[in-house]
Amino acid sequence: MALAQPACADIYRYEDEEGVVHFTDAPTDKKFKVFLRDLRKDRQLRTRFRVAQGNPQQYEQLIQASAAKYGVNAALVKAVIQAESGYNPNAVSRAGASGLMQLMPGTAKQLKVADAFNPKQNVDGGVRYLKFLLDTFKGDVSLALAAYNAGMGKVAKYGGIPPYEETRTYVSRVLSYMGSY
Repeated sequence: MALAQPACADIYRYEDEEGVVHFTDAPTDKKFKVFLRDLRKDRQLRTRFRVAQGNPQQYEQLIQASAAKYGVNAALVKAVIQAESGYNPNAVSRAGASGLMQLMPGTAKQLKVADAFNPKQNVDGGVRYLKFLLDTFKGDVSLALAAYNAGMGKVAKYGGIPPYEETRTYVSRVLSYMGSY
């Protein structure tokens, strides 16, 4: 006898102009944003899901100040930090990105971040870079996040989020974290 398996699907939502909230597991429009992520279905997200390793409260004032300085949503900054480093200021990726916002050495140099492990410099540089990407992609958060992960050239080449599983997972993960801040 076969046992019934639970349905597996991400749930997306958006609120229309009249205040009606719409939910779906098969979004047909960019207005839909991830509302509930199905971790059972998404093996890569489940294995890469990070809980905060550092203390998010320790960086709250720094995040708020940088977000206000550059006009970037503080919840977006927190979500990027959560996804990138799990609030570990000493994090180093296998690609060589470092610090809270995982700045690549070349990007850090362009942003004049002398010490990527210094939380103040790292967050300031990372938020400044995020603002640049948001401006470049006319406020489209998903495209800015894709560029933060894969590079602007890849987003331009594909005319949107590149077809890389890592980048698509990254964008979804940051957007889902953003909803929790």
